[in-house]
Amino acid sequence: MADVFCRSREKFRGKDQGKLSFSTETKNELSRIEPERKCCQLAEIAGFLRVSGSLRLSGGGKFKIVITTDNPAVARHYKKLIKEYFQVETELEVGEIQGPKKGRAYLLTIGPEMRSEQILRETGILLVREGNNYISDGIYGDLIKTKCCRKAYLRGIFMGSGTVSDPAKSYHLEFVCASRNLAADLRKMINTFVDLSAKIVERKDKYIVYMKSSEYICDTLAIMGAHIQMLEYENVKVQKNMVNKAVRMTNCDTANTDRTLDASQRQIENIKRIQEAGGFASLPEKLKEAATLRMQYPEASLVQLGEMMNPPLKKSGINNRFRKIEEIASKL
Repeated sequence: MADVFCRSREKFRGKDQGKLSFSTETKNELSRIEPERKCCQLAEIAGFLRVSGSLRLSGGGKFKIVITTDNPAVARHYKKLIKEYFQVETELEVGEIQGPKKGRAYLLTIGPEMRSEQILRETGILLVREGNNYISDGIYGDLIKTKCCRKAYLRGIFMGSGTVSDPAKSYHLEFVCASRNLAADLRKMINTFVDLSAKIVERKDKYIVYMKSSEYICDTLAIMGAHIQMLEYENVKVQKNMVNKAVRMTNCDTANTDRTLDASQRQIENIKRIQEAGGFASLPEKLKEAATLRMQYPEASLVQLGEMMNPPLKKSGINNRFRKIEEIASKL
């Protein structure tokens, strides 16, 4: 990780980046949530550590935890939350990302002197098997026994590796997981919520847990606690639906108009053919009335022409008269 960041001891601060993305706004809202229950505090920290933390050996078999995020509000939130739950003051460093993706990086460091091993054990990352320590790669079940803790854990993972697309562009929410086991556990946990369903896809060396249903995404935002962003999401959905409905109606009206004009043109051609053959005067009065109205109102629909007749006719009646005119014209 030392090769990725140019570190500095500068004062921790955010910076004005203009309009923020929908994902960033969502994480900013979530970072203002302060879990009251200790179990939820631990679950949220565990979810965030699982996807944003990395381990370094610190000598003597001790571990140092390095947590990385590009969001200053998220860094500030977890610095405070970790202090509140574990009573340790994390060390903060701010650096620049050295790579294709430019920007700020915020690093929270927890060394052995700050009980890093205890934190790893409580968050279900460092476990024991057959008397030996090992690093787990899934979700520790004891942390998510209650619904409130599952919500907190989901919030932590989203703030660490989640993104949600701007609903004005597309419907997509995803969590990036480093292992298949973590992705499977996360998908299973998400699907414990009523009416939610997530899928998994492998992308390069990562496993993506994702949703594309706008209803699922709105519910997930609400479950994590991003109620303002959920309302914004719903608002955009309604606007898009209204626009799409208007477009469909316009297309339908246009298609109906085109069909009306095509039929009208065909009827006028039949009438002209009869006129040129000198047969118009010999047409029955009912057909002559229909033909005269069509020539006067070439853009009128059959319903409109039927209402002009004396007595008025239904659409089927006026259509029948034009069919007879077409039969006469076809014989000329």
